[in-house]
Amino acid sequence: MTLYEELTRRGLIAQVTDEKEISEMINNGKATFYIGFDPTADSLHVGHFMALCLMKRLQMAGNKPIVLIGGGTGMIGDPSGKSDMRKMMTQETVQHNCDCFKKQMSRFIDFSEGKAIMVNNADWLMNLNYIELLREVGACFSVNKMLTFECYKQRMERGLTFLEFNYMIMQSYDFYMLFQKYGCNMQFGGDDQWANMLGGTELIRKKLAKDAHAMTITLLTNSEGKKMGKTEKGAVWLDPEKTSPYDFFQYWRNVGDNDVIKCLKLLTFLPIEQIEEMERTMTGAELNKAKEILAYELTSLIHGKEEADKCLEAAKKLFGGSGNTDDMPTTEIPAAELDGGINILDLLVKTALCPSKSEARRLVTQGGVSVDDAKVTDPNAMVEIADSVIVKKGKKVYHKVTRE
Repeated sequence: MTLYEELTRRGLIAQVTDEKEISEMINNGKATFYIGFDPTADSLHVGHFMALCLMKRLQMAGNKPIVLIGGGTGMIGDPSGKSDMRKMMTQETVQHNCDCFKKQMSRFIDFSEGKAIMVNNADWLMNLNYIELLREVGACFSVNKMLTFECYKQRMERGLTFLEFNYMIMQSYDFYMLFQKYGCNMQFGGDDQWANMLGGTELIRKKLAKDAHAMTITLLTNSEGKKMGKTEKGAVWLDPEKTSPYDFFQYWRNVGDNDVIKCLKLLTFLPIEQIEEMERTMTGAELNKAKEILAYELTSLIHGKEEADKCLEAAKKLFGGSGNTDDMPTTEIPAAELDGGINILDLLVKTALCPSKSEARRLVTQGGVSVDDAKVTDPNAMVEIADSVIVKKGKKVYHKVTRE
């Protein structure tokens, strides 16, 4: 089985510009490809996971990854994504975030001896001459054609600024520059980036040569990634200081029944034949074993085997009823705030098990909260904490609260 065939069987490939040439290039390790990341935080999150796994698979087959940090495009809005414009960051903040990204990415990507590189598009975008850009790049784009793309059609209904309208040109220019500076001959991105990616391919062909090797391939990266890693407590981060290994493990242990096999295919390096066998044979309660495998594999990838072993042991003891809480996420509350007890709604918010009191009230009244195995259904209930208690949300989320 070739690499391209495996990517297809795993459900990664959505669209390509030239399937025959693309498959030949990546199967033979001839692709120098890029995937873009916006440095909007100092940690990657679960939504980046698919792109990282893809880069690792391709690099293992001899292809060369380019990690493109969007320090320049991050300054303007992206019409294919969020409705709000992004906050502008200082160059120092962007550089700090880039350094954090590279450290985390190094668990997946080998940056040694030129096997992979990280570049920032601010290096060429921030110093562009506007008149030169209009003449050399703007002339290659048809406004009529751009307005036919879904990303712009959706934005037109609620207002599209000229700033945002330029995003496709900026992203296309990225591919153009990477092609010239680093020999980048392929770009990968989510299926919601298809129009922007086609723009880059066309720009290279128009400016350089009609037969220039500039391939595009879209994955489920962005559309699926956006669904991953969002909880009531916010994003699930790869940084253990932001999301503990235990919380990370539990996030994957609690994925929906309909998603576990898909996640195993997209995100793990287990043989596809093994996963397809699980898909055929595991149903109902048996899927819990698949979820455990998923959680272990991904925790091991991000935090290492030792942490994954600890999380697995803690989960088995907890769900087995032995009550091991050593690695359970914990919130310490000052004793002064606990004198006379603490309201259950306040407790849920302080532990970030609920984002607001209104959500906490709904969860309590619907019977979704227990404290030390005792169900709490009264939103006015006070919880006494002499030393520590275990708060349970739903069937699978546990949190320890201790008196500071």
